[in-house]
Amino acid sequence: MRLLFVCVGNSCRSQMAEGIARSMGFNADSAGTHPGTTIASNAAIVLNNRGISTEGMIPKSVDGFSSDNYDMVISMGCGVHCPNMRIDQDWELEDPYGQALSVYQATAENIELRLKGLLE
Repeated sequence: MRLLFVCVGNSCRSQMAEGIARSMGFNADSAGTHPGTTIASNAAIVLNNRGISTEGMIPKSVDGFSSDNYDMVISMGCGVHCPNMRIDQDWELEDPYGQALSVYQATAENIELRLKGLLE
């Protein structure tokens, strides 16, 4: 299943979702409507602690993606409105940006649970 995770900055939730999804066997990408310049350090720590490499992970713009190339486009829950892209699900996850590592860890656990739900 090809998944695209979208949010605003593409530096926290959607990057973690991309990494976790790939580690679970999904073909996944992520993008943001207003991408930041780097992946959030706590997002990288959480992924690395899960044995998921963050090498080459950078924030990307939704303008470089087409929903036609994905089975499912998932908004991370930041009120993303992509006029040229369908959104199949909105996971409504709180943005951990600037918060403690424990908040990032909880977000990653929530993402993993939702991904497991897609496999059922």
